[in-house]
Amino acid sequence: MILLAYSLVCLIFGTTFLAIKIGVDAGAPPFFSAGIRFFMAGAILFLWMVWKGKASFSLLLRKEMLFTGAALTFGTFAGLYWAEQYVSSGLAAGLSATGPMMILLLQTALFRQKAPSYSIYGCIIGFTGVLLLVLPSLAIDVSPLWLIGCAAVLIGECCYAAGAIHSKKVTTTFSEVSPVALNAAQMIYGGALLFILSLFTENVHPGFLLSFKTAGSLLYLTVVGSMVGHTLFYWLVAKTNPVFPSTWLYISPPIAVGVGLVFYGEAVSWITVLGVFTIIAGTVLVNAGALKQLIFKQKPPAPILQKGNIEALPQE
Repeated sequence: MILLAYSLVCLIFGTTFLAIKIGVDAGAPPFFSAGIRFFMAGAILFLWMVWKGKASFSLLLRKEMLFTGAALTFGTFAGLYWAEQYVSSGLAAGLSATGPMMILLLQTALFRQKAPSYSIYGCIIGFTGVLLLVLPSLAIDVSPLWLIGCAAVLIGECCYAAGAIHSKKVTTTFSEVSPVALNAAQMIYGGALLFILSLFTENVHPGFLLSFKTAGSLLYLTVVGSMVGHTLFYWLVAKTNPVFPSTWLYISPPIAVGVGLVFYGEAVSWITVLGVFTIIAGTVLVNAGALKQLIFKQKPPAPILQKGNIEALPQE
């Protein structure tokens, strides 16, 4: 069951990039559709936790939930959804894999934490992978919006890193609250902020939901991506440890590139594939300490957080 759940988590998180791409290409307003996804998923999960007696509505009145939702959900996914109007889902997945490196760099810059040498090498390798993904496309006619889209994904990962670091304090402060409830609360706030952004930047017509592609994309992302995927992730954390489930970060980008090629006809060159695997290699090296402790079944080091939630995950 553990291997089955882990396989499903990798597959689900790997296919969400294509689901986002299909929706925005079919005309779904990126900020509004992202807002629906996270607000609905968060509300359903939170009400379920309240019904189970594992959460209280007073949790929604805490400013920590707002700050976490603003960084982990709003900041991360506003950039990703907008960017996928102009970049492929495989490229977006590869750039998104830089999240753990952003955390390392932010911790080093803000808290003067000395990083191990292998983590520094991992960042250099990961940055090389980003260049392999982006630079070859600059040799052809690339629009400025494509460049801005790539930058938006990377900026979103900076928001993710800030939210992940802040969430370490949040999970300690609310240690008696279920991580599922904390995740649901921050998704509610993140979704609400996405709605506000959409109100000022998008002309939303409810008719977009009548399209099979937009409605199907939204349903898949809400139910399978945000609810089933995260629930399975939490189950794996409970049954194993915080390190093992997070290794989906190394497997999902190739899945995203593959499904984009097979099911959506996205162009994939050998340099693109090399760039994806270079980023993965850098991410593995950044997390080498945590992975070594996982292999030898030692106590995990200080955790990082899963994108889109505030459950503890491994970090250097």
